[in-house]
Amino acid sequence: MFDLLKKYENAGHFFFSASDDLQEVCNAPTDKAGAYLVYSLRKGKIELVYIGSSGLVKEDGKLHMREGGLKERIINGEYGDKKYNVLWSKEMVKNSIDALDIYWYVTYDETHTDCPKDVEDELFDMYYDLYEDQPIWNIKEDMEG
Repeated sequence: MFDLLKKYENAGHFFFSASDDLQEVCNAPTDKAGAYLVYSLRKGKIELVYIGSSGLVKEDGKLHMREGGLKERIINGEYGDKKYNVLWSKEMVKNSIDALDIYWYVTYDETHTDCPKDVEDELFDMYYDLYEDQPIWNIKEDMEG
């Protein structure tokens, strides 16, 4: 679905269940920026539920990255006043989600200099072109805070 992500060799994924510690299972890099996709696995079905990114390229062309990089964003990103590591577990229990499969892609490194936010925006556009909507967890009203 997202062919543009194929060019990023520095990529990976991990599974997260409601009983896991996100800090322990997340294998995203702490020193890189990029985009990530969160898929829910429920009753044999896979659904993209969230698109996110970490890092911005400033006007001077230099990367501004949060301390802890992509991993920090996935673990401690916030949705309202709740951090992902708490909110995702609650949503999984509430919606009978078996696990999350989280894919991450380093979009800005020695090989590529693509702004993570621009890649995220392009992923949103592609998703919208297919479904005429956003992934369910990107719509604030659909998650409990």
